[in-house]
Amino acid sequence: MNPMKEVLFALSIMGAVSCTSVSQQHITSPDKQLNLSFETSQDGFLSYTLINGTDTVLAPSRLGFVLQDGDSICRDLQIEDVALSSFDEVWHRQWGENKSVRNQYNQALVSVKHVPTNRLYRVNFRLFDDGVALRYEFPDAFANDSIVIMDEVTEFKVSGNPETWWSYADFNTYEKLFMNNRLDSVSWAATPMSMRKDNGTHLFIHEAAIVKYPDMTIKNMGDGTMKCELTPWKNGVKAYVKAPFHTPWRMVVVSPDAKGLVASAMMVNLNEPSKLAQSEWIKPMTYMGIWWEMHLGSKQWKEGKMQAATTEEAKRYIDFAAANDIPGVVIEGWNTGWDKWGEEDAFDYITSAKGYDLREVAAYAKEKGVWLIMHHETGADIHGYEALVDSAFALCQELGIHAVKTGYAGGVSTGENHHGQQMVEHYQHIVEKAAQYNIMLDVHEPSKGSGLERTWPNLMTREGVRGMEWEAWSVGNSPSHTTTIPYTRGLAGPTDYTPGIIDVLLLGKKEQRTQWNDQLKDISQTRVHSTLCHQLALLVTIYSPLQMASDLPENYQGHPAFQFIKDYNADCDESVVVNGEIGQYITIARRAGDNWFVGATTNEQKRTIDVAFDFLSDGEYIATIYKDAADADWVSNPTAFEITQEKITKASKLTLPMAAGGGFAITIKPAIQ
Repeated sequence: MNPMKEVLFALSIMGAVSCTSVSQQHITSPDKQLNLSFETSQDGFLSYTLINGTDTVLAPSRLGFVLQDGDSICRDLQIEDVALSSFDEVWHRQWGENKSVRNQYNQALVSVKHVPTNRLYRVNFRLFDDGVALRYEFPDAFANDSIVIMDEVTEFKVSGNPETWWSYADFNTYEKLFMNNRLDSVSWAATPMSMRKDNGTHLFIHEAAIVKYPDMTIKNMGDGTMKCELTPWKNGVKAYVKAPFHTPWRMVVVSPDAKGLVASAMMVNLNEPSKLAQSEWIKPMTYMGIWWEMHLGSKQWKEGKMQAATTEEAKRYIDFAAANDIPGVVIEGWNTGWDKWGEEDAFDYITSAKGYDLREVAAYAKEKGVWLIMHHETGADIHGYEALVDSAFALCQELGIHAVKTGYAGGVSTGENHHGQQMVEHYQHIVEKAAQYNIMLDVHEPSKGSGLERTWPNLMTREGVRGMEWEAWSVGNSPSHTTTIPYTRGLAGPTDYTPGIIDVLLLGKKEQRTQWNDQLKDISQTRVHSTLCHQLALLVTIYSPLQMASDLPENYQGHPAFQFIKDYNADCDESVVVNGEIGQYITIARRAGDNWFVGATTNEQKRTIDVAFDFLSDGEYIATIYKDAADADWVSNPTAFEITQEKITKASKLTLPMAAGGGFAITIKPAIQ
């Protein structure tokens, strides 16, 4: 295969032609399995239809916009011309679930005219073997001034009434539990939203390459129609854009099974290639840090007698990381301002808290060969952060710090929504600014993941999920929550869930814990809702190139299960989804160099699964298996586990049990190294 080829294969219909001759067209996927048609109706509505073999996935679904000037450019439309092309490449990236990615699609670039105003815009359809994507493109001539979008009417009219996994739409947080019911019971959903049809076909709706545009939610309009609802400005406007401009891609992935959803590369393929000329400073890694004790309530972020971040404590973490081959350490609460929470300009991102010497800690980490990860909690005071970000990043650069974890907890200081256009532009500004200073980012309270890590590979990971912290101070996350994430939130890209808790019953700091938020009246009875082996497996099943081992050093020290975390390499080269069903279980294998790491988790139901190792290369391997003990159970006996070893080859198959809420983790190394 040529590394890149783009072939125009339908020149005959490219020119301006009459509406009658091109009022309906179709393209097929490269493998001929999917068929996409698009047409205008008698009253000028433009719609598209997606068929998988003989099965209708999307019935005719309308497209277009409503603008502030009163024009509804979703009706009275006429197709002016259609340009068809084909594209096929294999590209390579510095990091990712798979470092080599094939990008193959057939494209239809449809020019449409709004007849009453003679305005022209385009709808760009790309049809892959595993789904369809579309975006709107506004040329220079569309408008001289800003385009004010009041509504985007993109529809996804899903045929049948599939089983659906979704979370409620919220313009300010993605930290939600997932619902599981039929599509007709879905009200208003965030994306990704995943579905399984009665014939076994799986699909999910999402978007890609969100830049200068708000995050999309989807609202149930009845009859299977999910309509785009953009996160608005507080004045009700959805977006302000200026031509030339294109929207993010709206995408629907289609697969014969659940694992195909997880394996899809469509989202990253819809993003532009990397804009970074140099990126040798980017390094996937596992890390730990001063964080979990604050969520437990045994320490605090702010200065005082319960202060977590001190020079002495930071050095203890660094020593532990260095001794156990954990590459990175994050220190939260290192700076002043936590006692001014909610105030403007509370943080300056420069001044160390009393008892913490940033320069001393940075020098100590460098001496020990540990990457220090800075923490910038903004409290969503975006103007305050933007005013100081250059000085903050310059300090990181001076100290040799190449990673920053940002946070945006609380309401946005401007009164706008977290997922609206203003915040999307802010997050992008910080990503690009970080790249100027050779800084990787881990973004908490983010906008939606949409594959931008291809274009900006310093955007390593983001939260945007109801993660481990909720286990410390709320009713927690059920085992089915973490078996649903890979098929939902995980489809939006790297996910900083912060797994790896060994002390799942939270006994270690039980006497020191204090109430610090209002989620529960009494946090003394909280616990992690899984077995210990389930926690190990999450490092593999919930992908993040910056993967946190989030428990306390004293809980890891001397524990046999900690060996898996020490061995795990977050810089994987390829990934294989071995098996799984949405919300029930999943098994994923990831290769890093010559070694493989396998993780499997199950929901509240215990089960036994077969694992074939046909993803291995030739030769013999030693598999070290961390699995639930025979009497393990996430409720009654969550810490019972055992470690076994097996000699395996690519022809091997192992039958492995998982306790209720359990799992297993496997390290696979060549027998001869």
